[in-house]
Amino acid sequence: MLSPLYRGTTALVCMSLALPAAAQDYPGFLGTLILTGGKRDLSFGTALSRTVIDEEEIEDRQASTVAQLIDSAPGVTLVNGTTPQGSGINIRGFGANTTYGSDQKIAVLVDGAAVGSEELYRIGTQLFTDPMLYKQAEVLRGTIGSFAYGAGIVGGVVKLQTKDAGDFTGGEPGFGGAQTFEFSSNGGGKVSSTTLAWQPTQGAEFLLNYTLRDQGDLTAGDGKTIGNSAFRTPSGLAKAKFTFGQDDAHELTFSYSQTIADDKDVPYDQFATTGGSFGNVDRLTDTRQAVLDYRYNPASDLVDLRMNLSHADQKIEYAYVPGSSPLEGTPTFPFLVGTVNADQRYQTSKLTLSNRALFGSDMIGHDLLAGVEFIRKERKDNGAAGAPGGTDRRLALFLIDEITMGAVTVTPALRYETSKVESATTFGTFKNDALMGGLALAYDFGNGLSVFGSAAYTEGLPIIDDLGAGAVAIDKMRKTEKSHTFELGAEYTGADVFASGDSLTLRGNAYATQMWDITSYTVAGSTSTNLERVETRGFELEASYGHATGLYVDVAGHIGSGEEFAPGASGIDWRNAAADRLQLTLGQKWSDRLDLSWEMVHSADRRDAFGADLPTATVHNLRATWRPELTSWLDRTEVRFGIENALDLDYVGHLSSPTRKAPGRTFKVSLTKAF
Repeated sequence: MLSPLYRGTTALVCMSLALPAAAQDYPGFLGTLILTGGKRDLSFGTALSRTVIDEEEIEDRQASTVAQLIDSAPGVTLVNGTTPQGSGINIRGFGANTTYGSDQKIAVLVDGAAVGSEELYRIGTQLFTDPMLYKQAEVLRGTIGSFAYGAGIVGGVVKLQTKDAGDFTGGEPGFGGAQTFEFSSNGGGKVSSTTLAWQPTQGAEFLLNYTLRDQGDLTAGDGKTIGNSAFRTPSGLAKAKFTFGQDDAHELTFSYSQTIADDKDVPYDQFATTGGSFGNVDRLTDTRQAVLDYRYNPASDLVDLRMNLSHADQKIEYAYVPGSSPLEGTPTFPFLVGTVNADQRYQTSKLTLSNRALFGSDMIGHDLLAGVEFIRKERKDNGAAGAPGGTDRRLALFLIDEITMGAVTVTPALRYETSKVESATTFGTFKNDALMGGLALAYDFGNGLSVFGSAAYTEGLPIIDDLGAGAVAIDKMRKTEKSHTFELGAEYTGADVFASGDSLTLRGNAYATQMWDITSYTVAGSTSTNLERVETRGFELEASYGHATGLYVDVAGHIGSGEEFAPGASGIDWRNAAADRLQLTLGQKWSDRLDLSWEMVHSADRRDAFGADLPTATVHNLRATWRPELTSWLDRTEVRFGIENALDLDYVGHLSSPTRKAPGRTFKVSLTKAF
C-alpha cells in the first residue's frame, strides 16, 4: 500500500518552504508572511498552493454564491452557473462534474464542518450558503495540504470562515454591527444583510446575522432568459465566543448557520434550464451547520490544543408538479415519479482533536501538529433517486512535522484512516483502511527567493454512494482509489523592486497528478466499466504588484491538460480538465477612500458538459469601492459599484451545460453602513 508513497518521496529532488495546511488555523505557524500589492493576498514562504480571499475582496466581488466567489483562484472552475442549487466547484479537474456536484476529490469546510460532499444526481455541491456570512474563503489546491482534512483529496480543500463579533466591535466592550443593501440589474437581484454584534466584556462576544438574497431569472449576453436561474435564499448565522483563564489561555467558540431554499415549480435537474423528461418539482432545501471549537493555548511551546466538534445536516424534500414531464402516461413514468419524489437527508458529525508543539535545538527545530479525527456520516436511504442510505464511520490519525535546519525546511506529513460503511438495506457492511502521506522540501536563499517542491500520495476510501448489489458494487466497496501528485515551483517577494516604496510577490508552480484503481469514473458510454487511470498536469501563476502611488496589478493564471485511459486503450482528453485561464486586475487606490479596478478574465481550451469545444472567451469586469471622508455623516459607510461582463459577451461557461449560458451584462450596487 505504501510503495507509491515511498517511490514518490524518493523521487522528489526539489527544495521548498513547506507549510502544512493543517497548521494554518494557528496564527504565526511557520512564520509565513502575507503580502499584497492589490486586492489579493499572497502567501510567501509556503510550498502549499494556497489562495486566500479576504473579507474586503468578498465584499468587492459582490458574488451571489460561494462557488462564484472562489472561481477567481487559479485552477478553479465554476460549473453550471451562478445559482446555489446548480453550481459546482471543480479544482484542477476534480470535484463537480456533469452528473454530480461532487466526486469526493475536494473537501468543503465551514468553520470546520464538512459540507457539500454528497453525490446527489443532477444537483450541485449542496453548498447552500451565502457569501455574506463569511470573512474569509481559502482554497488549498492539490493533495499536499489535505492530510489534516480528509482522505482521497486530489483537487483540494475549500475552507470558509464565518464572521466574528470582534470584527464589528473592534475587540472592545460595546455594541456594533452593519447593514448592507445590494441590488443587481440582471435578474432584479436584491440582498439585505443585517449583522448585530455585542461584546459585554473583554472575554465574551456575540454575533447575529440575517441575510436574504432574492434573484429572478438571469439574462444571457444574447438577451435571452436563462431558465432555472432564479432563487431566494434566507440565511442566518449565530456565533458566540468566550476567552477566559490565566492569560486568556482558554477560547471557546460556538457557531450555527442555516440557509433555506424553498423553490416552487422548478426543474428537478438543477444542471438544466428546463424540466426535460424529469419534469418540475417543488423543492425545499434546508441546510445547517453547528460547530463548537475549543482552544487551550497556555504559555508553553509544547501545548496548543484544539478541539473542533461539528455537525452538518441537510434535508431536501421534493414534490413532483403534475403535468410537467413529457413522459407522463408512459410505462416509464412510475419509475420517474419515484425518483423525483424521493426525499433526501444526510448528516455528518465530526470531532477533531489536535495539538501543536514547538521543540528542538539551535540546529534543528520542530513544529509538530498531531491530531485524531472521528467522523460519522448518516444518510437516509433514497434508492429510487440513486442515493443509497447507510452510515459511514471513520477514524483518522494525522501527523505533520515541519523540521527547520537553517535555510532548509523538510516537512513530512502522514494520515491513517479507517472506515466502516454499513448499508441501511441489504448491501452489507464493508471495512477499509489506508495509510497516506507526503513530503515537502524547501530552500530559502535569504534574498526574497525560494524554491520548493512536494510529493503526496493519498487514497480515497469507499463511500455510501458506492453501495449497491452485484459484483461491480462489491468490488467498488473493497477497493480504494489511489493517486499521487508532484509539485515544483519558486517564489519571490521584494520591496523597492522597480521604484521606491513598491512591492512585488511572484509565485509559480507546476504539478502532475496520476490517479488509478478508479471507482468514481466510468468509460464514456458505459455504466459499469471504470477508467483505468487519469493523468493531469498544469502550471499555476499568481502575482501581485503595488506601487507607492496606489497603482496595483494582480495576476492569476492556469494552463494545463489531462488524459483519461480506458482499459487497454490510449488516452483521450480528460472530460473534467480545467481550462487555460488568465485573470488580470489593474487598479488604483487613493488611500483607503477610493478603489477603482478593471478585471479581465481570458479562458481558452474550453468545452461544455458534453465535451463539445467552446470558443475562447474574454470577460471584462469593472469595480469601484468608495468610503466617504470621516468627517461626513456617512462615516463608516462603504459604497460599491460593479459591472460584470461589461461587454455583454454571449458565452457558455467551461464544463457547463450548453443550454445554461453565463449571465450577460450586470450592474451591481451595494451600500454598507457600519455602526
